[in-house]
Parts: sequence; C-alpha cells; structure tokens
Amino acid sequence: MVRRIVDAGQEVLIRYGYDGASTNRVAEAAGISPGSLYQYFPNKDAIVSAVIERYTAQVAERVRAHVVTHLATSPDVGVPETISVLLDALGDHPELLRAVVEQTPRLTSGSAVVAFEQQIGELARVALTMRRRQVPRDVDFDAAAWMLVRAVEHLTIRYVLDRPPVPRERFLAEITRLVLNYFREPAATSGNPRRE
Repeated sequence: MVRRIVDAGQEVLIRYGYDGASTNRVAEAAGISPGSLYQYFPNKDAIVSAVIERYTAQVAERVRAHVVTHLATSPDVGVPETISVLLDALGDHPELLRAVVEQTPRLTSGSAVVAFEQQIGELARVALTMRRRQVPRDVDFDAAAWMLVRAVEHLTIRYVLDRPPVPRERFLAEITRLVLNYFREPAATSGNPRRE
C-alpha cells in the first residue's frame, strides 16, 4: 500500500506541482479513500518527502554503483562516463527532477540528497587521493571533492531541466574539462615537486 501511495504521490507531484498536490488527489490517484491514506502518511509533506527520498535513492544508487566499479579507471575515461550515467539517471524522469528540485528546499527533506552528496564526495576525495602524484600540490582534497560534486550536480541538473542548445557530447566534453583540471598540474607551476 505504501508503494502505491508513493507512486500516486509522484504522479500527482509531477502533474500538479507541490502547491497543487493534496492528500485527496493522491488518494484518488492511488484508488483509495483519504482515510486509508492517513493510515500510512499523516500529511502531504510526508508523501512528497517519501517520493523525493525514493527518487534520490534511485539516482544515487545508479551513480554510486558506477563510481565504485570504476574508481580505479583513468579520470580521462571515468569522469565523462560517470557524468553520462548521472545525466541518464536524472533524465529518466525530468518532470520528477523538476518537482524534486523545486520542492526539496521547502520540505527540508533533502537528507537523501545530502547523504548522496557526502558519499559521492568521499569517493571523489578517494579518487583524488589515489592519484596524489598527478594532482597539483596545493589541492585540498576535501575542498576539491566538495566543489566537484556540487558543480557537477548543479550543472547536470540544469542541463537536464533547461535543455540548453548544447549537444550532450559537447556538454560532457566541457564538464569533463572542468573536472579534470583538478587532476592536472597547471603549466605555470609544473616545476613544483609532487607529493610523495
């Protein structure tokens, strides 16, 4: 029953947005009475939070599985592949992505999003650390991982939602160039000794 209500909540959220969603509409879409719905969810926000949690968990699992499997892959190959997986995961349901992006701040239920960012950030930090000898000396791994995750997250979300006149391959090439800068010594400081 919970899954049925969450499925209906997703449908209603996509169709009507947060403001237009109601427990009555969710109950109707689920084919149950409002009273039955309240046995599982106390209000609209609880339903929307469950929709957001499920969606972000699905996206996170796809990306995390790819990153973990390809952690030792060269950044030149692994970065665009991982971003492509993220684009695919976000692009499966762009209407739901739009609703999630618009509603998460309002509900402060972004715990799944925060957990995903932390997990991917840790993997990014590990990837940078594994390539310690390739990374410029002055890179702070924690700061770099935090910035990389959020830059990629924001740009991919905006790419999916805004549909700019930028072909996917060009987007992947440009965002990859941005990320790979953390893995290369700048030309002006290439004479600096590397970490041991």
